[in-house]
Amino acid sequence: MRTRKNAGTARLLARVALGGWVAFSALNAQAADLRDVAAAFGNTVLATYPDGKHQRIWLSPDGSYEAVGRRGKPSSGKWSLKGEKVCLKQSRPFPAPISYCTHFPDQGDIGVTWTGKDLAGVPIELRLVKGIQKPRNGAGS
Repeated sequence: MRTRKNAGTARLLARVALGGWVAFSALNAQAADLRDVAAAFGNTVLATYPDGKHQRIWLSPDGSYEAVGRRGKPSSGKWSLKGEKVCLKQSRPFPAPISYCTHFPDQGDIGVTWTGKDLAGVPIELRLVKGIQKPRNGAGS
């Protein structure tokens, strides 16, 4: 009987150790991903539409974001990482039922430019620019 109890304890300890290793690995992967987007903190992700209007997005290290759309309307919510993508889930001015996800470059640093599509599938150019750059002259400027 004592052998069965020891074997059960050993299996339990092995499961706990494996679970801890998996959780630790996931945290390390998340930390590495956070380093990839850290350049966006305190700076502006500027999305330029084919008509020349802009959308601005500001990511915060706490997982929140703020934005001003191309029509000058503010929004905010939470951001998260899913693989190589940054996903935005809007909570204001209304909770959006879906998330918007876009690729963020591995070597994301000030000046990096990449292409993507907006939620409607419109092609956009994204650029990481230095500082918190608010719109100057109203909507989409």
